[in-house]
Amino acid sequence: MDGPSTHPVDEHLVVVVAHPDDESFGCGSLIARAAAAGTRVTVVCATRGEMGERRPDPVTDHLALGDVREQELRDAARVLGVEVVEVLAHGDSGFDGPLPDASLCTVPVEQVADALHRTFERLMPTEVLVLDGSDGHRDHQHVRAAVETTLERFPSIRFLQSSLANSLMRRWVCEMRTRHPGAAHLEIDLAALGRPDGELEAIDTTAQLAIREAAMACHRSQRSPYDDLTPELRRAFLTTDYVVTARAPRTSGGRT
Repeated sequence: MDGPSTHPVDEHLVVVVAHPDDESFGCGSLIARAAAAGTRVTVVCATRGEMGERRPDPVTDHLALGDVREQELRDAARVLGVEVVEVLAHGDSGFDGPLPDASLCTVPVEQVADALHRTFERLMPTEVLVLDGSDGHRDHQHVRAAVETTLERFPSIRFLQSSLANSLMRRWVCEMRTRHPGAAHLEIDLAALGRPDGELEAIDTTAQLAIREAAMACHRSQRSPYDDLTPELRRAFLTTDYVVTARAPRTSGGRT
């Protein structure tokens, strides 16, 4: 198992994420690794991340957060080696609480899948990568479900899910609870956070660490999930990526 293609022959990896920064914080090393090997990479982002918690910045405080985050996404994508970024028109749902009008999670999965179907017909990916939503964010889970539904119509596309090891997530929660007690994202059942380690295939991404750090730094408006971690745990998160091959391509089929 070597994650997104590192042996490109007309390979096109399409990464579908929910928010600006998911491409860097979530799977930046996998993107950088594929791009460095010559694979064409496109990022499709469902929202502009306007519900994110904003860090003060006198340079951009007067701008709408969605505008700021979309530019951060495009800057980070260039660092990672992404060729094309496409941003869809859905609103950010936020991590919890009442759903804002027109936010991603108010749109039925089938409707999001229909739009992605048209996108995939145009982009013709050979493989698709998503975050699996095991961090508990409802937008991440909605995107994963929509991609799963879409790919039922594309049997020749390889489907990968970037995941988080439960063992690392338990360590992360323990450390974060001492620094940010009461945060909503720390109230999730620990057993359901991430995926069991035995289900995952580990990819050494040490070689991509510097590029990933540079991409994450582009998201200045946002707090990194790796902020405040001990150096040991931060490195554990950022030098090993975990992937599940949700479906290998079926060569007997074709795109429909």
